[in-house]
Amino acid sequence: MKTSRISRVMQILTTLQAGKSYAVGDLSKMFGTSRRTIFRDLNELQAIGVPYHYDAKAGGYAIGPEFFLPPVDLNLQEALSLLLLAHEASKQIQLPFKRSALLAALKIENNLPVKIRQYCNSALRSISTKAAAQALVRQEGGLDKTFAQLQGAIHGKHKVSVSYYSLFDGKIIELELCPYHLLYNCRAWYVLGFSDLHKSVRTFKLSRIKELEITDKCFVGGDKFNLADYLGRAWSMIPEGRIYNIKLRFLPKVAENVTEVQWHSTQQVARNPDGSATVEFRVDGLGEITWWILGYGDQVQVLAPKALRTRVAEIAQNIIKLNDSA
Repeated sequence: MKTSRISRVMQILTTLQAGKSYAVGDLSKMFGTSRRTIFRDLNELQAIGVPYHYDAKAGGYAIGPEFFLPPVDLNLQEALSLLLLAHEASKQIQLPFKRSALLAALKIENNLPVKIRQYCNSALRSISTKAAAQALVRQEGGLDKTFAQLQGAIHGKHKVSVSYYSLFDGKIIELELCPYHLLYNCRAWYVLGFSDLHKSVRTFKLSRIKELEITDKCFVGGDKFNLADYLGRAWSMIPEGRIYNIKLRFLPKVAENVTEVQWHSTQQVARNPDGSATVEFRVDGLGEITWWILGYGDQVQVLAPKALRTRVAEIAQNIIKLNDSA
């Protein structure tokens, strides 16, 4: 699962301000990225004036807890970036507490110097983002209520009682959950935690939660839950416990479109003389990547493994049968 660079840099800043030193290897594991990327992020912090230092005795990096960034001393680029994020991000990401985010943006905008505020207002009129499809949270109170309850339960280490519509079971199931982490992925919010029903860590989509209640039962553990470790090499967010070497050939019509995106951390690309592209991944599980491959229709060949090629072919044949009988 890839964290956006801005988000990751801000999380590193917050982590280093916590009063503890972290080695590059620790940060790499914590944020699910390479050591090289962490060094680039540290250079980014240095470039914007964040005074982190290396503690040779502790063997890690840290930032003095007294350091803080001035809240409204923004230059033109900083102000425009922040307001663009506030105004446009909610079109792409289903933000909880959207009204609060908008109010915060308005407060920041109101405190900008007049010339910067006028420039930002003019610039924002000529910048747009296209809204993405987003999951609907049908529980009474919507996303804000569900998100706030889970956030509070995670912070207070309280178990939650959940009525959840399971697609696998085709019905509403009842379970008690020890919530560990909230994750936004694939246009929807998810909570990850230990389910007493499944006796393992599971992922639950917030939009399928019908009822949720914080209990007075507390849970221990959860502090060591690491999202990067849990997701491993899953294509998106559901590891299946077996690694496959995936090899695909994308035809010239879509080759450029596919290869200009980093779909997975293990991605390797080879461009072929005929304009096609061979793309390889090492992925945990076949379920999620199968549906991604099908999205490219007759413009992709599954070269390996055979199990994936068979699965894709069977689904494609079922699509033909379904539409022939329509």
